[in-house]
Amino acid sequence: MNTQSLSIREAIMNRRSIKLFNGQPVDREDLLTIIDDAVWAPNHGNREPWRLVVACGPELAQLHELLRDLAVPKWRELTAEELENQMKKFTLPGGYAFVIVPEDVRQKERLEDLGAASSFIQNMQLLAWDKGIGACWKTPPFLDAPKFREALKVAPGERVIAMLQFGYFDELPKAKARKTAEQIVTTFGE
Repeated sequence: MNTQSLSIREAIMNRRSIKLFNGQPVDREDLLTIIDDAVWAPNHGNREPWRLVVACGPELAQLHELLRDLAVPKWRELTAEELENQMKKFTLPGGYAFVIVPEDVRQKERLEDLGAASSFIQNMQLLAWDKGIGACWKTPPFLDAPKFREALKVAPGERVIAMLQFGYFDELPKAKARKTAEQIVTTFGE
């Protein structure tokens, strides 16, 4: 466990989306601590418009079966080795958090809730990074599948907006260039 916290700038600049995890499990207490701290994200009216379904530990096997059924077409026709290779993107992360938000019928509130939940998600990623845990925010199409929604007990009027994978990794991805302020800023009135 990392005992020295990163500066905010270091966390923002050095965090990477991890896509190749090493299979080491994420401790449930670490994940819950990350979530406890991440809830301090800014959110309109202090609505805290999120709830999570978390999987780490023994329930991962059941989640892997669900992900296999939804995300690996014709998995029954694959050899054991082919299936294992296709499932690595799901079996190597050491933990998952699925972020669920209300779909408010009022456009302003719905957009505010989505913005707040996005801040909450980034907080989770940065706090995980500070603990030496990688994360990747994914939005696969099966998040809206009825079978998936049912498995996560997503109620009518709610939407799964993120699949966050957490885990440890052996190789740090290289940083990709970002646009500069000069490239994205226009001065008002010009």
